[in-house]
Amino acid sequence: MQVALWGSFVNAAAIIGGALLGSVVKFPEKMGETIMQALALAIIIIGISMGLESSILLIPIAALVLGSIVGEKLNIEAAIERLGESLQKMSARGEKNKASTSSFTQGFLTATLVYCIGAMAVIGGLNSGLTGDHQVLYAKSMLDGTTAILFSASLGIGVAFSAFPVFVYQGTIALLATSIAPLLSESVIQELTATGGMLIVGIGLNMLGLTKLRLGNMLPAIIIAALLAVLA
Repeated sequence: MQVALWGSFVNAAAIIGGALLGSVVKFPEKMGETIMQALALAIIIIGISMGLESSILLIPIAALVLGSIVGEKLNIEAAIERLGESLQKMSARGEKNKASTSSFTQGFLTATLVYCIGAMAVIGGLNSGLTGDHQVLYAKSMLDGTTAILFSASLGIGVAFSAFPVFVYQGTIALLATSIAPLLSESVIQELTATGGMLIVGIGLNMLGLTKLRLGNMLPAIIIAALLAVLA
């Protein structure tokens, strides 16, 4: 078990380290806004490239519709906001600031989606669990740690807390690799990645202030996309 989880542990540690480093970087207000906009544009491009991986476009479309229905019923967005507020209070030792909490939650959600969605997270977890080979997750750790510096400098320390869902997500794949590997075909990973990519585009649009998409309520779409791909 320890061997299977090592790659996920390194990835989580890289995110925390990068976020802590980025949190001490202070930019002038205008420069910070420009960097935020640049990151938003980069995130949109990443999301578009991932979204185009779908080979059956109807799957991510249907998944987003069905996932939004489920998410609205469960009101996942509100739960994420409450979690972000609680984590922000702990990190700020009880400081209450609505704008700060909103930034904290945005940083947490943005980093979690960017780091969890994609082929590297799935394939890296499978390799760790099946063969004990962590090379994919080591490479992902370098990428995530570097981007965590930039995310944290612009979005705040909430980025560091994304390490927990990343560890749980990849660690679960690693521990269950033998059981779930037959289900995670290339087409399933493609549709899961494409659906997540569309949500990541939404993150970029929200960061630019162009929209106020309730992306938390769309998160079930990722699971539904994987299920639809398996059935297809």
